[in-house]
Amino acid sequence: MSIAIVMGSDSDWRVLEDAQKTLLEFGITPEVEVLSAHRTPEAMLDWSHKASGRGIKVIIAGAGGAAHLPGMVASATSLPVIGVPISLKNLEGIDSLLSIAQMPAGVPVATMAIDGAKNAALMAIRILGSSDEGILRQMDDYRAQLKVQVSEKNQKLKDSLE
Repeated sequence: MSIAIVMGSDSDWRVLEDAQKTLLEFGITPEVEVLSAHRTPEAMLDWSHKASGRGIKVIIAGAGGAAHLPGMVASATSLPVIGVPISLKNLEGIDSLLSIAQMPAGVPVATMAIDGAKNAALMAIRILGSSDEGILRQMDDYRAQLKVQVSEKNQKLKDSLE
């Protein structure tokens, strides 16, 4: 099973690299592509049409500004698409968030928080885990480790207040 990470520009990698790092922690090496909905629409559509044939199961698509990439990818595939709004200088990602979240009926895109690439990877892993017991167990272990981390931080804070 495979996950793809696509972005509208290589400048989006500063955010989406967190998705790759998270996937690698789970032993998943993603396919990574720069596909522009505006500058290379034919290549983006061709890639999207062929993604499932290459074994891709979930697509993480990040974009800033008008952020059309996640929706355009979703319009060209039946695979789940997780959109990551990328923050930019002027509107700090609000424009991207609204663009990705406001998809028309029939073309769903799961939308993460602005610059939420890590959660996009974790959502993709959960999707894969719904049909793969090994991945599901890894997610259970990850969640258990989060609980341990919070407990340790809580104790450290209490110790510092004494």
